[in-house]
Amino acid sequence: MKFASLVIAASALAVALAAGADTDTNEEAVPAVTAAQAKADPDHWRAVDPERLFVFETTKGRILIEAFPDVAPKHFAQFTTLIQSGELDGTSFHRVINGFMAQGGDIYALKGRESGLPNIPGEFTFRRDPAEMPLQAAIGPVDSAKGGYVNGFPVETQASFFAEMSLDGLVTSWIPHCRGVVSTARTSDPNSANSQFFLMRATSRHLDKEYTAWGRVVEGEDVVLALKPGKESEGGEVVNPDVLMSAKIAADLPVAERPAVWVMRTDTAEFNAELAEKGEDVTVCDLPSVASVVEQ
Repeated sequence: MKFASLVIAASALAVALAAGADTDTNEEAVPAVTAAQAKADPDHWRAVDPERLFVFETTKGRILIEAFPDVAPKHFAQFTTLIQSGELDGTSFHRVINGFMAQGGDIYALKGRESGLPNIPGEFTFRRDPAEMPLQAAIGPVDSAKGGYVNGFPVETQASFFAEMSLDGLVTSWIPHCRGVVSTARTSDPNSANSQFFLMRATSRHLDKEYTAWGRVVEGEDVVLALKPGKESEGGEVVNPDVLMSAKIAADLPVAERPAVWVMRTDTAEFNAELAEKGEDVTVCDLPSVASVVEQ
């Protein structure tokens, strides 16, 4: 995928460049507890599975990403393989645009060859069982809500009542490209994703259901925003870019070196009550970011 840096269409790029700096309207969720307190309070904090926790060490600092395998299982499997093989180590954030995203993972640019893995079919949406994977902190009545959270991830969806009319009893859902979301680069071929990813520096909803979003940054959003941007006149291509020095899966690290993350649960009465005052006119990307607490 030599030309994957051309992933985002010119029209989308124009929208991003018009956005300017990396600002967003959604509020930051500030944790008021320590890691020890979160660990001792499973009713309000969820421990992130270390198999799903990606540890990116960059020249600007550490970024922790929680992956959501259920929404894009093929992408999760591919990036797990890439990380465990070390293929992403040393790749650069070669395309970074203020008010948009930071793109990395170009193995060809680093090694003069592709990843050796097949391209990944697009997983732009997924089929969700409202009973098994309920929409949490829903915007509006649960049965008709089209946005909310699932385990701390922003999700947009068909209304749950459509499940009663569908043949498989499921509804179509997807992760929107809110600030902090992790998605996958591709060419104009919808099934051409391979090793390149991008981290959302601002909300960019024109990418929804066009690119496969599969994770979110749970620590290091400030690092994402600190990555060196490219010139607008050159499409965001970066000269002397920041580097992804190493990518690891937390579960593969020795326990003493493994970061542990707890994410605020979005299925509690308290969390839902706090969001109720937002009303029904907001979108999921307008909702507060879900807080996380990190140990080590």
